[in-house]
Amino acid sequence: MLKIVTIIGARPQIIKAAALSRAIAAHFAKDIVEIIVHTGQHYDENMSQVFFDELGIPAPHYNLNVGSGSHGKQTATMIVGIEEILLTEKPDAIVLYGDTNSTLAGGIAASKIHVPVVHIEAGLRSYSKAMPEEVNRILCDHLSTLLFSPTETGYLNLQKEGFVKNNEAPYTADNPKIYHCGDVMYDNSLHFSSIAENKINTEERYGVSKGNYVLATIHRNNNTDDPERLSSLFAALNDISVKNEIPIVLPLHPRTAKLLESNLDPVTLAGVKNNPLFKITAPASFLEMTALEKNASIVITDSGGVQKEAFYFNKPCIILRPETEWVELVKCGAAIIADSNKEKIIAAYEHFKKTSSLQFPQFYGDGKAAEFICKEMLAHLQKS
Repeated sequence: MLKIVTIIGARPQIIKAAALSRAIAAHFAKDIVEIIVHTGQHYDENMSQVFFDELGIPAPHYNLNVGSGSHGKQTATMIVGIEEILLTEKPDAIVLYGDTNSTLAGGIAASKIHVPVVHIEAGLRSYSKAMPEEVNRILCDHLSTLLFSPTETGYLNLQKEGFVKNNEAPYTADNPKIYHCGDVMYDNSLHFSSIAENKINTEERYGVSKGNYVLATIHRNNNTDDPERLSSLFAALNDISVKNEIPIVLPLHPRTAKLLESNLDPVTLAGVKNNPLFKITAPASFLEMTALEKNASIVITDSGGVQKEAFYFNKPCIILRPETEWVELVKCGAAIIADSNKEKIIAAYEHFKKTSSLQFPQFYGDGKAAEFICKEMLAHLQKS
């Protein structure tokens, strides 16, 4: 029996963990026992607990209730808590997702006491260490024993950093194994899209018709905390809405909600408030976001996960960042990087509005990435 400790703490990790937990329950219940640790990095109920309930994820065995704080304080508190759990549970491996402070804390805590690290979503690079996420993902990759990249680009990135393509077992942190395995989020999108379609009526809930609204999300602190950037983003969205007479649906992240009144310039704030087509809503659950993505005409976001989810549903995406880890989306023409530049955002919208021949290649696997990951963990991580 393989025993793993799964670390989750932010909304995307909770969702990604659903794919692995579902694969274990369906195909590996006799072979793998999973202990789930929620760090409490996201503590807003709408951003966390609702996902456990909605996605059918097993309740966490532990919750560290870390909450918000500086990067150093938050990460340090999690390292202490995770280390104690690992010493108690004595797992064969720790499973980490993505690039949050929870990911980094798990990698540090496990590596110090020689628990093998499994990193799901390995190899992604923005090549901007100004992003805390970039630092987290690089450090976690270089502490890991098994590294599962969702894309060929990520797989090649790992090789550029010295990871060996065809090394031989046994695998350790000093002799890690890298994989191009597909994306567990694609597994989830295939599984949950029909459920979302049946449960969530976007017309009734948001007052918008299918294919006739823009879905937007803004949550990264370099956007929310900078008044000039935030004002530019909202001004661009409002202009698109007014000039095209199209609704903007913006499920508002708690961080953004706290800063709207203080960080938006008065003219932009008034424009948004006076536009009945600008629909600012509470944070969306996973099924709500799935339905919104599936039925939107265009997605505008600074979220890495939402970029991919838009692609899964063949929706063009405007990226509100200066770079993206998902470079294949830009290369194939399905996404455009506009950063916080108002003119670029509007130009990107006009481009997609006039383009009807976008291509959406199958970059992210066959929808069975989680099963593959489970098989590889069983093959290489069980103690003799």
